[in-house]
Amino acid sequence: MHPIRPTRRRHRTRRTGLSTVILAPLLVLVIAAAGCGDDDDDSPALTATTTTTDAGSDSGTATDVVAVDYHFEGLPDRIDAGSRLTMRNDSAAEVHELIAMLIPPEETRPIDDLLALPEAELFAALPGEPALALVAPPGEDAIPVIGDGTLAPGRYLIACAIPTGADPAEFMRQVQESQGGPPNVPGGPPHFTHGMYAELTVE
Repeated sequence: MHPIRPTRRRHRTRRTGLSTVILAPLLVLVIAAAGCGDDDDDSPALTATTTTTDAGSDSGTATDVVAVDYHFEGLPDRIDAGSRLTMRNDSAAEVHELIAMLIPPEETRPIDDLLALPEAELFAALPGEPALALVAPPGEDAIPVIGDGTLAPGRYLIACAIPTGADPAEFMRQVQESQGGPPNVPGGPPHFTHGMYAELTVE
C-alpha cells in the first residue's frame, strides 16, 4: 500500500490473468487512432511533450493527472462536465497511458467487480471504443491520441494497459509507425494488473 495523499488513488493488485482481458482491445483501438493521426515518424515527434487545446475545449477547468508506477495521482473520483484531463508521466522508466472507457448507465457494478468478470462478460459490460486516450513517455507530458481531454457525462473506467517494462523508445516508435495494430514490444503484464486503474464520474 502506498502512503496516502489527498489526491492519490489507492494501489490495487490485480491477477495477472487479466492481462488478456483488456490489453488487446485497448491497445488496438488506441494505436489504430495513432496510426491514422500522424504520418511523421522522425524521432523528435516520438517524444513530443506539449498537449495543445482546441479553442472550444477551454471552457472548463483542467484536471492535471500524474502517472507514476503504478497508479494515477491527482485523479479525483468526480469532475465537472467540460473539465479537461491532462496527464504527465513522472515515471523514470515506464511509458504510461490514460484510457477512459465509458461504462453504460445501466451497468452499476464497481470497477473491481467488472475487472473480475470473465472476458466475454467484461466485453459485454464495456462495449464501444475508448472515449479518451493520452500517452506519455517517461518524464514527459501526454500526447492526446483519442479526444481532446474532455469527457461527456457518465461513469468511466480509467486504466493504463501498457506492458510492464516495455521499452519506451521502441513503444513510442511503434505507436508512431503503426498502421492499425498494437505495438509488439516485449513486456510483462499490463500496468492495470498492478493497480493502475480507477473509476471516474463526469457530471
